Amino acid sequence: MKSENKLIGIGLFSAIAASLCCITPVLALIAGVSGLASAFSWLEPVRPYFIGLTILVLGFAWYQKLKPKKQIDCNCDKDEKPKFIQTKMFLGIVTAFAIIMLAFPYYSSIFYPKTEKQIIVVDKSNIQKVEFTINGMTCPSCEEHVNHEVNKLTGIISSNASYEKGKAIVEFDDSKTNITEIEKAINSTGYSVTSKKEK
Repeated sequence: MKSENKLIGIGLFSAIAASLCCITPVLALIAGVSGLASAFSWLEPVRPYFIGLTILVLGFAWYQKLKPKKQIDCNCDKDEKPKFIQTKMFLGIVTAFAIIMLAFPYYSSIFYPKTEKQIIVVDKSNIQKVEFTINGMTCPSCEEHVNHEVNKLTGIISSNASYEKGKAIVEFDDSKTNITEIEKAINSTGYSVTSKKEK
């Protein structure tokens, strides 16, 4: 039974570790400390291994739980009722939690408030579009975090970050904000701007 509990513990740990790089930006936003967002981005390259470990460990735990027990012929008393932590229900809860954790990067955007803005452009010649190359983004949660911080600035028309490309394209009114302010907003997330170019 102890080995079964260890398996469940390892499965939970690896499921959380697999998504820690994507959970941190959301927790940082909720706590109001956006600079911590990229703290676990170094885990992203090993995410597939954590996912594999989670599936392997929980699969083995289910195999152990569901395999037929050997019948021992004896005049013993019937086994006592197992503790909740040793039941299929508990393993089911752990498995469901692991699935929710593993899928977190795909639904994390729901935790970011939508920033509806009404932009009044006085002079179209003030509109500028700049592409920022950003280091440290690893998932959709990172994109949302960058967009959220940039959209807090006045004069932002649009912000489209892509973790896959490692870039954010920001369109803004340069009479209300500037490239330096946008770069500061991006850097405040814990990710860092490595270069920028006007489009």
